[in-house]
Formats: sequence, structure tokens, C-alpha cells
Amino acid sequence: DYLQSSYRHLIVDNLEEDTPFAHDLLRDWLPQVDSALLIYDQDGGYRQFLGADPDSGAALKGLCDEHVTLNQSFVASSELLALGAHLAGALRQPAASAPPVAPEAVRQTLLFEEDMRFYPQMLDWVAGQIADLVDSGVTPGEIVVLAPFLSDSLRFSLTNRLAQAGIAARSHRPSRALRDEPAARSLLTLTALANPDWQRTPEQFDVAYALMQAVDGLDPVRAQLLTKIVYRSKEGAPVLSSFEQINPDMHERISYVLGGRYDTLRVWLADLQRRRSPATLDHFLSRLFGEVLSQAGFGFHDNFDASQAAANLVESVQKFRQAVAEAGESSQDDENGSVDLGREYLDMVEDGVIAAQYVRGWQEVDRNAVLLAPAHTFLMMNRPVDYQFWLDIGSRGWYERLYQPLTHPYVLSRHWQPGRLWDHDDEDAANQERLYRLAVGLLRRCRKQVFLGLSELGEQG
Repeated sequence: DYLQSSYRHLIVDNLEEDTPFAHDLLRDWLPQVDSALLIYDQDGGYRQFLGADPDSGAALKGLCDEHVTLNQSFVASSELLALGAHLAGALRQPAASAPPVAPEAVRQTLLFEEDMRFYPQMLDWVAGQIADLVDSGVTPGEIVVLAPFLSDSLRFSLTNRLAQAGIAARSHRPSRALRDEPAARSLLTLTALANPDWQRTPEQFDVAYALMQAVDGLDPVRAQLLTKIVYRSKEGAPVLSSFEQINPDMHERISYVLGGRYDTLRVWLADLQRRRSPATLDHFLSRLFGEVLSQAGFGFHDNFDASQAAANLVESVQKFRQAVAEAGESSQDDENGSVDLGREYLDMVEDGVIAAQYVRGWQEVDRNAVLLAPAHTFLMMNRPVDYQFWLDIGSRGWYERLYQPLTHPYVLSRHWQPGRLWDHDDEDAANQERLYRLAVGLLRRCRKQVFLGLSELGEQG
């Protein structure tokens, strides 16, 4: 009633990505509004595994007085559209008519290297091609690297290769838990070290990992060595000692430069403890990032992913604090209230309760960084680029759906015939349709060229 009395005009985009329940709700709302615009992508439906029902969305067409069909692409070239039409024919899928294009022109939109046996070879080739594009004047923000799944090892390997070529990269993985982000985990460990009265003693490995993320140039071996020397637990509280107090031989092994950076961080945390400021956790994290970790010589400096993770963590803490305040479960006006909230937040993150969905990650476009993302995530971002790299195109992950024995998106849909069994032919047809929708969706978001990464052996060897 509130929505209907407050808003008289309705605009709904991406009907094909909504559930039947959302479509039922629209059926009830449409007669009540003065005007409505419903937008439907005929080849969408990328979220079927989450309950999206394109057929149910298409049925809303019958409730509209006027129908407008837009077939012209303002992004993809005629060669890429023709490639999509050829792909539809190969997968036995209906497709919109494409402009006539010479076969040779279509082939030039695809570039791949045939003789690659190992997965690292493919990554070397991808990094080399990206470096060539950037050297030729292409803005890094016009390049995206896509894979069925973006694992930690893949992100690290490719980011490291691009960094060696002087090219910045950022990633977007919305399904990844906040506690799994290295930068966020480092911040949470440093938070525990800065609040010894919380009686939360991080493991030695976590402290070493946090220092490795926080101090630029500190490798895993020296981070572990430094942690063994300076980190102790005293009466259940974590304690960090000064770098200057350790054995001179260890000074040489760790280096005075890295030791000095560690001491800068330690002194900052110690000063905060001495002041006993009742600052909220989000305020503490903002200061830690802004005053120390984002400065030159520290790990978050010029690190897009780390900065994004830090911003998401601060936003998550703020929302948690506001939600608790609205529920009236804790007072934030005194030191004890802030301590209790901070400690409770860390407990919930460790238990995996806190969600990690942030609008910022979907909206931000960095023109100076190559984007690394899962293919479906990039589709939902609805962002066009000049060049796309499709990694490991022989992987079954490009077309196989997630195993969902209790939430089967096809059998449990309203259109499934009761009593009919799902068999191999149904699975094969669904896989081909899914591959077509995915590939065509990517092609329509590409302006110039697609690079195909293919190796005989996959990421697991």
C-alpha cells in the first residue's frame, strides 16, 4: 500500500533474472500504477541456478499495451554478432539474424594459441597479449579476463604476471566470503592485536600472514621468522615486541627496511592502546588503512583489491553497528559498548555469518586496471569492454550448472511437467542452452576482439 500510494510509475529491468514470485508481484502492481516500463533480455536468464525464470518473465508481455523490440547492438561489432549467430547454429539454438560478414572478418575477431600444454603457459600467453595491448595504447580498463571460476591461485598468478609487466589489475568475486579476502583477514588480525583486552590471541600463522599483507616486500619466509621472534601471548593477550630488541643477526636476515616498516605499524597500534580511545571498529579500521597501510612502503599502497576489501570491511562493520543499534541490543555511547560490538563482529566473521554483498564492487570502474572476474559475474555487471580474454575454454565449468539436488532449477520450475523425470538428454540440452546464453552475452559486451585461452591440462593439472 505504501509503494502504491507513494509511486505511480514503475520501471523494471532484467525481468528474465527475477523469480516467478517477483513476476507474480508485478502482476498485482501493474493494474495499480499509472504507467510501467518492463525490460526483458531475450537471451538473458543467467541466474537460473538461483531460481530465475525467463519464461515467467516473458509472460508479462501479455499485460503490456505496447511492445517494442530492439535488435540493434550499440556495443558489439557486426563481426562479433555474426560470430554469435555461427555459435547459435553450432549449438542448435535459435538466434537473431546477424548482418552478412565475410568469414575471414569473423575469424579475425578471435585470437588463440594452439600449442599450449600447461596451464601456466596459457597464463604467460594471456599476460603477454595484455602487455602488447597496453603498449599499443589500449587502456587497461578496456580489458577483462574471464574464467568459469576465479580461484585464489588463478587470481594471484595472473595478477603477479601483470604486475611484473607494470599493469595494474583488480578482481570482483561477489560470492566470496569477506573473511576469505587476504586484505580483510589481515585487518581483522591487526584489530585483535590492537585490542589485547578482547582476549583474542591470533595463531602465529595468522599474524605472519597479516604482516606479510601489511608490510610491502615482506615475503612469507621472513614474515614467519619475524613473527616467531616478536609475537607472544602474555596472560591470554597478544603482545608484539620491538624490532630493535631482537638479535642483530636477525636484523640482517629480515632487513632494516622491512623491520622499520614493521615497527611503524607496531608503534601505531601501541599508541592506540595507550590512548584507550573508545573508537568504534569501523573508525579504527578507517584510520589504520588511511594513516598506515595505504602509505608507501605498506601492502595496501596502490593495491586495488586490498583497498576494495578494506572499504567493504568498513562498510560491513558500519552496517552491523547500525543494525545492532536499531535493534536496541547494545549501547554505543560508551567504551564497553564499542568493545562488545567489535568483539562480537570478529566472532561473527570468523563463524562466516557476516555476508559480503556490496554495491560498490558492482559500480566501480577503474580505467587503469585490468578486471579479473568470473564470467557470470561480468555478465551481471553489464559493462562493455574492447577486449575479452576467456580462460580455459575447454573447462566444463563454462556450461555445467552447479550440482543442486534439492533445488533443481528446472524440475522445480512451474513449467516442468509433473511426474516427468530429468534425464541425460535434458541435461545436455540445458548445458547447450546455457553455453549459448553465456557466450552470446559476452560477445554482445565486447567491442573489438576476444582472446581464447586453451591448454591441454587444466588448473589442477
